[in-house]
Amino acid sequence: MNALQEIANMMNEIEKKAFISYLSKKNKRKDTGNIELFNSLKTDDIKIKNNFLEGKKSLDAYHALRKRLYDSMIDFMANRSFENDTSQENAVLRLIVVSRLFFEHKLTKTAFKCLAKAEEIAASIEHFSLLNEIYQTQIQFAHFNLSEPIEKIIQKFKANKKQLEYEEQLNLGYAVLRRELGAIYHEGRIVDFQALIKNTIETHGISLKQGLTFKSLYQILFIANEYASINNDFSLIQPFVIKSYHFISKKNELKDRHLYYHIYILYFIANFYFRSGQFTESLNYLDLMFNELQKQSGKYYQRFCLRHFLLLAFNQNYLGNAEKAIEIAEKALSSNKKADPNDLNDIRLMLIVFYVQQNAGAKAAKEMAKLNHTDSWYEKKMGMDWAIKKCLVELLLHIQQENTELALSRIKSFKRRYKKYLLTVNEERVVHYLLFVEQYVMKPEIIRTTKFQKAIEDFIIVAQNGPKDILIMSFLSWLVAKVRLKPTYETTLNLLETYFFTEHS
Repeated sequence: MNALQEIANMMNEIEKKAFISYLSKKNKRKDTGNIELFNSLKTDDIKIKNNFLEGKKSLDAYHALRKRLYDSMIDFMANRSFENDTSQENAVLRLIVVSRLFFEHKLTKTAFKCLAKAEEIAASIEHFSLLNEIYQTQIQFAHFNLSEPIEKIIQKFKANKKQLEYEEQLNLGYAVLRRELGAIYHEGRIVDFQALIKNTIETHGISLKQGLTFKSLYQILFIANEYASINNDFSLIQPFVIKSYHFISKKNELKDRHLYYHIYILYFIANFYFRSGQFTESLNYLDLMFNELQKQSGKYYQRFCLRHFLLLAFNQNYLGNAEKAIEIAEKALSSNKKADPNDLNDIRLMLIVFYVQQNAGAKAAKEMAKLNHTDSWYEKKMGMDWAIKKCLVELLLHIQQENTELALSRIKSFKRRYKKYLLTVNEERVVHYLLFVEQYVMKPEIIRTTKFQKAIEDFIIVAQNGPKDILIMSFLSWLVAKVRLKPTYETTLNLLETYFFTEHS
């Protein structure tokens, strides 16, 4: 999809009509062709090009027309966004701009009133960069306002400057870490993520003890969540989660003003409790998250709804409500086909796991066929950890469907592609797990031998002593079910109950 079509797809019908009107007023000639080209964006680019090259002098003229239309679309969307933006940030910007205009025309009293109003709004939403502009403007024109001591303004400016510098440092560290994560996923590199976080924090002078805002808390939780995911140990970030809860419980007046970050924080906390096996707590935060998704006319609903459904289905499944969990996942996929592909991949893989647990092999195979990209593609788009889980789920599905040759082929390719990586990141559990699965596939009757059964039971005990992660235990449960001649789902629930019982009893 080209840039023109991407921008056009952002517009609703009202905006498209307004844009055509905008072009009509802007055009000085009737044969400009930009309206015709815009209306033709519903077809593919080859047809558009052929239509416009008929009777035209050159390909250059066509590209020049596209460039002019692109520039017009950018100008229109920018102007319309500014006109329709009723956010508090925009209100502050308008007040700063108009105050400077008043200063230029010697309307100092009115100018200072505008700045005072802007300061009040910016402070209420903790927008430190805007406050910095306000205080600088107040200081610049302080000689017109002798009734207020300049020392007071300077004190506020310096205090805000510290907050702004902390936010800037955290922004830099957050950006570096997200960039590094993207490179790790894209290149399949192996790094010491704990050392990476420590080095980034020290390099950019980030202090986790300073005052938090919704944005800074979101950034810290994002980093912590990624760290826990890579280490498969969510107990590592428990201090951050507790701090998050205390922070948002004391900031009721700011929740709606920082809705985007508030929703994300609730998602991170809900995810932590789910991955720690605390399903009731997770559901409580998901309820809070869903309530926030309805606010401001559902402004962020599409952005976050699939993540909400993902955790909701996961929690229901491991609470013993498998049918409800499957219904949530199936509905989420069918109702949000144009949503973020990564979120759709997450839900589809989760649904396949549910089907495998219920021995619904045909349904699982149907959904697995839709995950039809290469391992390399999923490593780059979804991350190494996700790609490994997808391969393991696919392997278990082949075994369940008695596709022995495909299962052995998948085991071989898995070891060739991921064994070195897993050993490097200290995930020997997966390597040992695969060895047991391979032995079972090559010789199914081995499952009845006392030696193999004891080896599996011993392995489960050792695995349980490692980092606690519910998804890892779900894979182990499949193998235990084979040994104990029990249904996979029943075994999963029983194993998880004993797995998390000590910690949460």
